[in-house]
Amino acid sequence: MKSTSENRPTWKNAAAFAVCIAVTFLAPALGAWATPGEWYASLRKPSWNPPPWIFGPTWTVLYVMMAAAAWLVWRRGGWAGQRRALTLHLVQLTLNAAWTPLFFGLKMPGLAFAEILLLLTSILATASVFYGVNKLAAWLLAPYIAWVSFATLLNFTLWRLNA
Repeated sequence: MKSTSENRPTWKNAAAFAVCIAVTFLAPALGAWATPGEWYASLRKPSWNPPPWIFGPTWTVLYVMMAAAAWLVWRRGGWAGQRRALTLHLVQLTLNAAWTPLFFGLKMPGLAFAEILLLLTSILATASVFYGVNKLAAWLLAPYIAWVSFATLLNFTLWRLNA
């Protein structure tokens, strides 16, 4: 029988969810120093560039969904039982955290584009492995995949328009 954390006491599951939230929201916190600012405002943008106000709410929802996905995977064996899946999750979070400083902090959209391609690949790998553990966890990453796919196209377009 597979080891599962699903039958742990409620407080342990709640604590694990809190840890998943904290670890997941660490990604945007690490890049918070690199804000769009005047440089981003001065860039030529495509007509389909989203308004600035959309990013905060969108990312907040996506980060909560990522945390929930990781927690669902964790419940199927904890760290020991899901080391590969949870390590992939941490890799994609690390790549997620790196994009903002590359794009906004260093003002290097070309390098940020290369990095976001790695990010998208790592998210797809994470979703694929999550699917084998918990299908809902994988589906919780679908909006994240869609948004980062859009962000990849936007990053490329901004890079080319302003090169």
